[in-house]
Amino acid sequence: MTKSYEDAGVNINLANQIVKEIKPLVKKTFTSGVMSDIGSFGGLFSLAGEKCEEPVLVSGTDGVGTKLKIAFKMDKYDTVGIDLVAMSVNDIITCGAKPLFFLDYISTGKLEKKKTINLIKGIVKGCKMAGCALLGGETAEMPDFYPPGEYDLAGFAVGIVDKKKIIDGKNIQEGNRIIGLASSGLHSNGFSLVRKVLLENKKYQMSDKIDGLQNTLGEELLKPTKIYVKEILGLLKKFDILGIAHITGGGLIENIPRILPEGLSVVIDASSWQRPPVFSLIQKDGNIAKQEMYRTFNMGIGMVLIVPESESEKMLVELESMNCESYIMGQVIKGNKKTIIK
Repeated sequence: MTKSYEDAGVNINLANQIVKEIKPLVKKTFTSGVMSDIGSFGGLFSLAGEKCEEPVLVSGTDGVGTKLKIAFKMDKYDTVGIDLVAMSVNDIITCGAKPLFFLDYISTGKLEKKKTINLIKGIVKGCKMAGCALLGGETAEMPDFYPPGEYDLAGFAVGIVDKKKIIDGKNIQEGNRIIGLASSGLHSNGFSLVRKVLLENKKYQMSDKIDGLQNTLGEELLKPTKIYVKEILGLLKKFDILGIAHITGGGLIENIPRILPEGLSVVIDASSWQRPPVFSLIQKDGNIAKQEMYRTFNMGIGMVLIVPESESEKMLVELESMNCESYIMGQVIKGNKKTIIK
């Protein structure tokens, strides 16, 4: 009996149908720099329209992690694509780089049309939020490699910044202020701990409504990562930002020191912002120490800016006009590259 690739579990015809259906969606993200179409072997992007004296490309790559396990439980796939884009573009914006394009990689054991298209719809939405083009991607069907119904996501972004405008933290000084930009919730970090605390032994169900949470538990956990690109690019047109830290795995404790020069630390006033209730739920149910919370989760702050004291209040006003909740949450002090939470 003649065997085919489809007999082995790889449906090329279905993959082609999906590409055909997503083309109009993806084209909505295209910017003037895009030179190729979906389906090409490589994505082409022209830098001719970028106004940089010394253009520097900045790249970042990431996935969504075990937050995908929540999407599997919820049978909901149109938000984790936003997370995927956010994790990379939020990284490269810390250098002051404007995202130009994004590429995705989706791998699964058995390709499902509706699920795959919903994943890509989320990626498209994330790219629109970040103002970058979805330049290409790959959908891989890998029989026997994943449990039924599961998949993995990865992606990377490329941006551009003028060499003289790179934000690298080298000009941070004692007395500079710390501005925190509010997160939308957990974002995409710490979910291995979240699942162990809240879901192990079926402690809670995704449909549970828990005191303090505005949504069901599943909806709360699946809130997509906030994308800060437009807010930060807007601020950079008016203000001097000395350092930017994306608060991902490692939390406030591990991420802020990554941008500090030698001889400096930061002190953070934990009472200066309101933490989303989901963090209190996790801490209480898991009996988790305060230090561990602050080095695992963003605790309600998704991005940190270090700025001159003279510009801090004006920056809050500007952020408010962008509907971006923000706080002056601390300052730079002498020290050995640590985050001190008070």
